[in-house]
Amino acid sequence: MKMVLLSPSPSLFTTNHPFLPHHLCFRNQTRTTLDHKKCRIREKLQICACDTSESTTENGFSRRDLVLFGLSYSLSLVFPSLGSHAEEELKMVSLVDDINSYSYLYPVELPSKNFLFKWVESRKPERYSSAAPLSPDARLRIVSERVDIIDNLIISVSIGPPNSQFIKTKDKRTWTAKDVADSVLSDKSALRVTSSQRMAESSVLDAHSSEIDGEPYWYYDYLVRKSPTKIAQEPNLYRRYVASTAERDGYLYSLNASTLSKQWNKMGPFLEKTVASFRLNPPTENYVPPYKDPWRFW
Repeated sequence: MKMVLLSPSPSLFTTNHPFLPHHLCFRNQTRTTLDHKKCRIREKLQICACDTSESTTENGFSRRDLVLFGLSYSLSLVFPSLGSHAEEELKMVSLVDDINSYSYLYPVELPSKNFLFKWVESRKPERYSSAAPLSPDARLRIVSERVDIIDNLIISVSIGPPNSQFIKTKDKRTWTAKDVADSVLSDKSALRVTSSQRMAESSVLDAHSSEIDGEPYWYYDYLVRKSPTKIAQEPNLYRRYVASTAERDGYLYSLNASTLSKQWNKMGPFLEKTVASFRLNPPTENYVPPYKDPWRFW
């Protein structure tokens, strides 16, 4: 946690401070004792300055400094994950999927660094029945995806039913963020393996929930192990994800944003903003529920 210590105000320790009682030193004095009076003034000013500093603070801080310090400390508690990148001016645009009725913001430009993201829409929004499956049982499917190949970034939205191994009740307000994360990750694998083997590929770092517009949203941060590539020959190469999940019509809607773990400090704050913006929108006439026409693949 980053805290800023403020230095005390030097103006309170000078003899020219406007609130020091100069006029008290001149009462009942005559012009014949001017020199003696000046000496006494200097002594009183020094005493007043010392008394002021001691009454204001015992450790060298003025009351103003302590108030500002408290404000800075409070902000660091409310926004502990905000780093220098997240605080920079960031331009984001909105993506709205009327077919599946959700929206989110994604970053496009960082003007202060003259940096442009190079997004390509690899999967246009489509209905659940025709979307690409993430596992052989086709429970979890990607309904939209965009990638930045140059900066190794991926943002995708997937839909799938809860896994009864982890979600054991229909009351979503009793679901924990960890159970929701495990449910989604257990179905997220292109390999023909068991749910427990799929979970072994990933490690949940953090999970928590929040209520937005009266609906629960579950947030989680996790790592996925990847094989070394020709570019990155590390024996343990990880991809780091942040995700947000919400439930509607008996299905889990999840937004995942990821990059390589070694790029997290640079790109992570931007992806966190995207995940935090994910919302399920009120359905329109174009909305297609996941359970509608499961046989249809176009």
